[in-house]
Amino acid sequence: MRHLFILAIIVFWPFAALGQSQFRTVATVDGAAITAFEVDQRTRFLRFVRTPGAGPDLAREQLIEDALKLAAARRLGLELTPDGLERGMEEFAGRADQELDEFLQTLRAEGIEESTLREFVRVGLTWREVVRTRFGSRAQVSEDEIDRAVGDENGQAAIRVLLIEIILPARPIPGEREDAAAQAERLKEIRSISAFQEEARVLSASPSRERSGRLDWLNLSDLPRGISSVLLGLSRGEVTEPIELENALLLFQLRDIEEIAAPQEAATSAIDYAALYLPGALDGSARGEALRIRGQIDTCDDLYGVAQSKPPEALERGAKVTADIPQDIAIELAKLDAGEISTSLTRANGQTLVFLMLCSRVPTLDDDSDREAIRSRLRARRLAGFADGFLAELRAQAVIIEG
Repeated sequence: MRHLFILAIIVFWPFAALGQSQFRTVATVDGAAITAFEVDQRTRFLRFVRTPGAGPDLAREQLIEDALKLAAARRLGLELTPDGLERGMEEFAGRADQELDEFLQTLRAEGIEESTLREFVRVGLTWREVVRTRFGSRAQVSEDEIDRAVGDENGQAAIRVLLIEIILPARPIPGEREDAAAQAERLKEIRSISAFQEEARVLSASPSRERSGRLDWLNLSDLPRGISSVLLGLSRGEVTEPIELENALLLFQLRDIEEIAAPQEAATSAIDYAALYLPGALDGSARGEALRIRGQIDTCDDLYGVAQSKPPEALERGAKVTADIPQDIAIELAKLDAGEISTSLTRANGQTLVFLMLCSRVPTLDDDSDREAIRSRLRARRLAGFADGFLAELRAQAVIIEG
């Protein structure tokens, strides 16, 4: 009998040792153990689903994070229901075009236990609910953010330019238009940036003369197409041919050009703007009224109240594609951000001041569902950022022992 006992120890000892090594603790998270068996199972699973970098180190790292995520869920009182877990596993199997039972058989053939898939899905779904619960209200996406995202996706503002402008008054009064044309012919031959800036400081009728005609970066797509194509053909220091505006001639000198994203097929932007026409530009009364209005309003909608005592044609408000906007207004709008105002333009041979305000730039979408898809992507991205930050915070607060 004693010989049989010794024989049994000899036969089964390797398997007992193997079992002990499989279930030895390789890490603890706030006292919760992670075993070598779990690491081996997660490694097999990650390799099965072809996760980049799959190996024991990544598996152990994921299991540590899983422990942190489940602990956070428990503190919030969140727990996945059995039905929810089953649906999650079925959905995961469906990604491989298999029913759950068939998928589990495939896993078992690779030495992967059903419990490994079950825990992987349970952690993923539970953590998603943790993130939604904690950060859902802070991840809302505004219409303006969708507009900007659409612009990015359509490749808008892929190219921007740095310009110096000179605006020469050219009203239909004796000699002024002829003088402006002669000045423009001379100015277009200048190649020195400093010399052109000096001319802008002396001659330009634009408020930018205070900055020697220098403009901030402009998105090429915000300018009228005819002008943007001309600018694309310029070298640094070159000047455009005179551009005919109402009561003025405009020249641009190219200071710099920059590509900030790969151009794509762009949808046309609609520009929402308001133009309030104020008589009295010649005697200066319109300037005073413009200053008063500027101090009263914050948004384009406020101009409706300002214009209620004026003739209906005094206020123009709407969203138009760039091609449908008068060229001088389109150029001025390209210089503005939403909510900014310009009083550089006139109408009626200089008698009427244009109080121009950019309301917003709205890239055209064909379908509301496109906007909802973009909203979902932006919200998911924002939630992912919150999740990463929260997980880093949990890790910093936890007691993690590896080895």
